[in-house]
Amino acid sequence: MNTGLILIDIQNDYFAGGRMELVGMEEAGEKAGELLGIFRQKGWPTFHIQHISAQEGATFFLPGTEGAQIHECIQPQDSELVIRKHYPNSFRETSLLQELERHDIKKLVLCGAMSHMCVDATTRAAFDHCFDCAVIQDACATRDLEFNENTIAAKDVHGAFMAALGMAYAQVVSLDKYRELAE
Repeated sequence: MNTGLILIDIQNDYFAGGRMELVGMEEAGEKAGELLGIFRQKGWPTFHIQHISAQEGATFFLPGTEGAQIHECIQPQDSELVIRKHYPNSFRETSLLQELERHDIKKLVLCGAMSHMCVDATTRAAFDHCFDCAVIQDACATRDLEFNENTIAAKDVHGAFMAALGMAYAQVVSLDKYRELAE
């Protein structure tokens, strides 16, 4: 059974100095880079997802900006496909499903940003397309959110979304645990 890696929106605007800096993105990017190294070593298919903002009034991932570029921690190699998207769900109006089918992939490993948006939407969609999914939780990042005049800390946002995904949609594990499983 073929396994593919989906690296979701690991782009400059989410890192320090970017237009939408996330909590813990440096650490998540480092883990994503290590995960990518595992896939490259095994010769397994890798798909980089790059969000390009298309909606009016967008403030980050703007077309043609440095912030929209894929971060150096996971810089794609020539043989690795980059799929551009305009929505949180990486499958919506992209070639991702066709590419996964073309590579006969049945299992997906996912990581990236933001935990509560694009990672969540893409993982749920992958499950709905009958993929066996694993989310590498420490290779994901998010930000503080506001709700009913309360600030919800990024660690709590991340924890809530990982817990929800782990209930039915994916096996949610750390990079260290995934290394054990991939052996």
